[in-house]
Amino acid sequence: MAFQEFEQMMILQQLEFVELEADNHPRRFYQAQNVFEELSDKQFIKKFRLSKELAGELIEVLTPYMSEQTRKTSISIERKVLTALRFFTSGSYQLDIGDNRSSGLSQASVSRCITEVTDAMNMSDVVKRYVHFPDSFEKLNTIRRGFYEKTGVPGVIGCIDCTHIAIFPPRSEGLYAEHIYVNRKGYHSINTQLVCDSDTRILNVNANYPGSTHDSYIWRQSCVSTYMENLHSNGHSSYFLLGDSGYPLRSWLLTPLSDPTPDSPDARYNNWLTSTRSTIERCNGILKMRFRCLLKHRVLHYHPERASKIIIACTILHNMCINDNIPVPINEPDDPVNIDFGMYDAQIIPDPVVGQQLTIGRRMQQLVIRSYFTRR
Repeated sequence: MAFQEFEQMMILQQLEFVELEADNHPRRFYQAQNVFEELSDKQFIKKFRLSKELAGELIEVLTPYMSEQTRKTSISIERKVLTALRFFTSGSYQLDIGDNRSSGLSQASVSRCITEVTDAMNMSDVVKRYVHFPDSFEKLNTIRRGFYEKTGVPGVIGCIDCTHIAIFPPRSEGLYAEHIYVNRKGYHSINTQLVCDSDTRILNVNANYPGSTHDSYIWRQSCVSTYMENLHSNGHSSYFLLGDSGYPLRSWLLTPLSDPTPDSPDARYNNWLTSTRSTIERCNGILKMRFRCLLKHRVLHYHPERASKIIIACTILHNMCINDNIPVPINEPDDPVNIDFGMYDAQIIPDPVVGQQLTIGRRMQQLVIRSYFTRR
């Protein structure tokens, strides 16, 4: 069965917006609910994750990039955005059967809404508005201060790791062959690199690589890697990221030591790094609990390019929630007991660039250990 046929079948089977009567009976459509008026603030956040104010802000930001309502029966931009938000939030049409009256749309219209909103949210100006790595020393110092206040070690400006977003097996004629998307856990995914600050705000996202791609390779191709290297090359060596052992040790990217002696400075350094780096794991968990379309057991039934755009859109919404202190949602009734957030330790692979950079990285690592983890 062709992928497009499968996708249409899945959506038709799960669709909540239209009820079919018995054979030969007409369809019955729901009247769309005015959720801004009829839902309480708490109900609105539960259904769409954003507050009413944030949803209004998002609609205003996306309006220049979306098609205006041209006739009375056209779908308004507000309705398109709310429809897409509900999909990002649930990741499953089945959750809304008999309940979702906020859209009242056909299957084809829902699909078009998700596509149009996702495209608008991936416009460069929109992404940069909500997801941006610090581009000034003032911003770098603000983030560094946030980590210092929580961990007691200056210099950290972000934690980095990759997470796998499950997708339906793509067709072989795409940018990459289908088997390239199979990750080490055996399912198809997009390996997504995230960098976050101490408040789990996402500073950078890279959702361009198939599941079999190693974390360190994605990092080497990242603009953040180039940025950090240039920062240190220009003498600004008091800023660094934290990563796991799958990343190459550099003066701008500190990683754990291998098998340190218990209760030694090296062990205390490892404990600190692991504790601080857990911020990115918490960030990943919050992102996927808010926007369940990214959870492994939901699976994005879209081709990789569209799935990547959905991931970017969800990181924007995540940051909007962080900036506005929206509460983290609790587990939904249909969530599995042990949720797989798609984050696991990367295998160590040889780094093609060794020598001076590695030596400088070790010096920085030892400087941090001597300065903060040697008991006096």
